[in-house]
Amino acid sequence: MAETDVLVIGSGAAGLTAALNLADRFRVTVLAKGRLDEGSTAWAQGGIAAVLEPGDTFENHVEDTMVAGAGLNDRGVVEFVVERAPAAIERLAELGVPFNVAEDGKNGWHLTREGGHSHRRIVHVDDATGWAVQVALIRAAEAHPNITLVPDMVAIDLATSRHELRYSGAGNVWGVYAFNRATGKVELHTARATVLATGGAGRTYMFSTAPRGATGDGIAMAWRAGARVSNMEFMQFHPTCLYHLEVKNFLITEAVRGEGGRLINPQTGKRFMPYYDADRLELAPRDVVARAIDAEIKRFGLDYVHLDISHRGADFVKAHFPTIHAKLLGLGIDMTTGPIPVVPAQHYTCGGVVVDRNGRTDLPGLYAAGEVSQSGLHGANRLASNSLLECFVYGEAAAAHIAASWDALPPPPAIRPWDESRVTDSDEEVVIKQNWTEIRRFMWNYVGIVRTTKRLERAAHRIKMLQEEVADYYGHFRVTPDLIELRNLLQSAELIVRSALHRRESRGLHYTLDHPRPVEPPQDTILIP
Repeated sequence: MAETDVLVIGSGAAGLTAALNLADRFRVTVLAKGRLDEGSTAWAQGGIAAVLEPGDTFENHVEDTMVAGAGLNDRGVVEFVVERAPAAIERLAELGVPFNVAEDGKNGWHLTREGGHSHRRIVHVDDATGWAVQVALIRAAEAHPNITLVPDMVAIDLATSRHELRYSGAGNVWGVYAFNRATGKVELHTARATVLATGGAGRTYMFSTAPRGATGDGIAMAWRAGARVSNMEFMQFHPTCLYHLEVKNFLITEAVRGEGGRLINPQTGKRFMPYYDADRLELAPRDVVARAIDAEIKRFGLDYVHLDISHRGADFVKAHFPTIHAKLLGLGIDMTTGPIPVVPAQHYTCGGVVVDRNGRTDLPGLYAAGEVSQSGLHGANRLASNSLLECFVYGEAAAAHIAASWDALPPPPAIRPWDESRVTDSDEEVVIKQNWTEIRRFMWNYVGIVRTTKRLERAAHRIKMLQEEVADYYGHFRVTPDLIELRNLLQSAELIVRSALHRRESRGLHYTLDHPRPVEPPQDTILIP
């Protein structure tokens, strides 16, 4: 057993922000599922939204967020986050994030624009902002004597009052049981406060821009421990993921459309967004653009559509999108002279564990920040580049609340160690691979961009059968990283489908042919364990 003051599960933007804000006063242990830089933060291409352009206002940013979120956002939360954005950018710059400066060299940061934004307000590092942020945060965390970074730890379940040697019934979270890939053993990590920063559940889908580890671990663990989960039906599909038989999840950033990229039907050669959103065109919110591409693909029997920015000229394209240009060139696609084949892919989990403005969940001692949480910021559809911003604001908010209420947080009692006395090693690993593939396929086909009640019911039926199979397997065999992920993937899929069946309207990212219109007033879907 390892004990620390504060335990952070996840080493991305939210987790490391929380750790850095706590480490001057407390000992902090950060558990990463794989390498420290393997989470979603490092994959974020676009940037961070903040009001910095002359003429732009907090109110504009709030309104853009509310419009994208189809009115389901909590306005107070949106204001809370938006108003803290400029300060978050300054702190990241102080940590050494090399944001692009304005082209005139004297008016601050270079700002780009993305879909749903009424102004240029995306601060970025070329087209690899997340990677630059991740590097700076890890560097700062490694330099801090009070932060212990532990890679290759796969969280299994939260340690709660149920695991106390002398049951208190208080419902506290005391840390986590995690599988150590290096030793092959399960370890218990305890703390007075635990911060979930485990990211989303994108890998429940066959096509996703999320990293391999995005299997909904934190959402599933919090649900099993007794925390409410909200708005899981709102899965954001990024409109433009590269269509390539060998490269499955390379994202073509929204900023390509923000800088003039056009969506073209490869069969007709025509730009098609004027037929779907004549005013906003390619800069419409992601749900609108993703549905337009999906409709175009289905109507014409296409495998993909084209995204073309070659009319902006080679020098412009290479200067603004060096990472994407180099990657595509290696695959035989030159975006300076021709179009990029793209399809929609799952991109972001807008729902998650319910938190308040301090990042607190329903369970004493458990906080959550970033994509794992549902704070009220995103509503029914996340506005581009608000995601990294949420990580910084809520990572800091959770840290501030933990520090302010430290004396009221009890030290962890004696917790039972992990018991594997009644299980054996599995000789049926093929079962895990088969079930993983099946989940991702039926989620894509039945719970994708456009849904029907019948498809959702079919998905629910399959989930029920698989849950019995996986529960039996989990009860008989020693845990492995693949089994842990399968269990969480299936739990996340069940929460998504249950939420989607509950919402009998179309709003934001949830579009169902059986209920094509929204129902007023908008309401969150809240699931209670």
